[in-house]
Amino acid sequence: MQKIEPAFRESLVDYLRKNHSDICRHWFDDIEPSEIRDGVLRLVVREPVQLRYLQRCCGTHFTEAAQNVSGRLLVVRFVSPDDDAKFDPRVPFPANGSGVSAAHRGDDSPDRPAWLDEQMLLSPDYNFDSFVVGPGNRLAHAAAQAVAAQPGRAYNPYFIHGGVGLGKTHLLHAVCQELLRAQPSLRLCYISCNSFMDLFHEAVRAGRMNDFRNRFRTADVLVIDDIHFLSKREQTQEEFFHTFNALYQLGKQIILSSDAAPTEIPDLEERLTSRFAAGLVARIERPCFETRVAIIKSKATLHGIVLPEDVPSYIAAKVDTNIRELEGALTTVRGFAMAAKLPISLELAKQALDSENSSRSGNAPGLQSIIDSVTRFYDVKLTDLLSKRRHKSIAMPRQVCMFLARKHTRFSLEEIGGYFGGRDHTTVMHAVRTIEEKSRADGKLQAEVGRIEQDLLQRSER
Repeated sequence: MQKIEPAFRESLVDYLRKNHSDICRHWFDDIEPSEIRDGVLRLVVREPVQLRYLQRCCGTHFTEAAQNVSGRLLVVRFVSPDDDAKFDPRVPFPANGSGVSAAHRGDDSPDRPAWLDEQMLLSPDYNFDSFVVGPGNRLAHAAAQAVAAQPGRAYNPYFIHGGVGLGKTHLLHAVCQELLRAQPSLRLCYISCNSFMDLFHEAVRAGRMNDFRNRFRTADVLVIDDIHFLSKREQTQEEFFHTFNALYQLGKQIILSSDAAPTEIPDLEERLTSRFAAGLVARIERPCFETRVAIIKSKATLHGIVLPEDVPSYIAAKVDTNIRELEGALTTVRGFAMAAKLPISLELAKQALDSENSSRSGNAPGLQSIIDSVTRFYDVKLTDLLSKRRHKSIAMPRQVCMFLARKHTRFSLEEIGGYFGGRDHTTVMHAVRTIEEKSRADGKLQAEVGRIEQDLLQRSER
């Protein structure tokens, strides 16, 4: 057994900031190294949401950092204070690189909170403290706080809608975290609409509808992201209607998010539309200039980025679309500064973003412009494009979208995949590679992609 020197944690976090800056958060400073025993470094994390996030997303990076800082072949395990007290080094380290075994994350514990579901992961970044309030989201924010304070009584259902990347998911995560902090034993179910539909169809095929209904209709709080994907799903709409009624009659809180208002979701049954609109419907608008400046400063603080006062204003003036684009611009500036080994300044920010723009032909089209051009060209619906349908008539346009998004925007593979129905980066890589290879072999596809790009560039120049 080896106790950890205070300087070790500083060296560990410094290594991560230099080599994996994209995963670093300011709250990493709150992680407490416990001890090294039998080649296992235990890192104690007090916040349950932070603990779960680290276990799922950061084990490999921290293990690499620990090995480089210590010069020893160590593995990292993130544990809660209680698990640290009863830690058993004889439990084998998993081969999946997650950084924590089932025994040490409490998966087999009978009192394991129901919200710790493998299908969901709350982000510690998305809380009320980090949500920047402006004219376009003030109502949605206030309603979310009221729901968190009085679930089932303040606004039920709570329906939030708005364009992509404007903060809907942030508010959902914030509400969930606030509810769980106040009531750790709360039966909270947070799931995407696509996952709800997949589970429903699996239950139908397996003849396990009672299990499915018990899972959702016994929840204290049901949170569903992207409910607009229920469009045209008649069977699923029927099941969700009865789930909604069962929870509502029991006074259980229902929270829904969508890209469109209830009355604007196509092919949604009228009885669902009326129920969605029966509570509070709050729209999130694009952030104004002052809000964009505040968002950039908040993101910089979260990632430990030092910005001169004039840089946030410059980025906010240059990017006026959504929060994801703002974060992408900030990431570009940080990456440029790290590559040049220079501190961030206004001049460097201009170089970074001008360099980014010049690497694209003409005025780079945005992600929404790409999707609009592809859906128009192939005559497919946005809801189908973002769904999990794999029919060729949908899969090919979706792959073209991913290919063009990778080519013409600053979004990462993970961000592009997340936009297209929560797919991972390997799916985007496969899509890009598929379109590249097929375009070389298929003159027709090459011409189609070329026509879409021409349309994009013409529109971006207007």
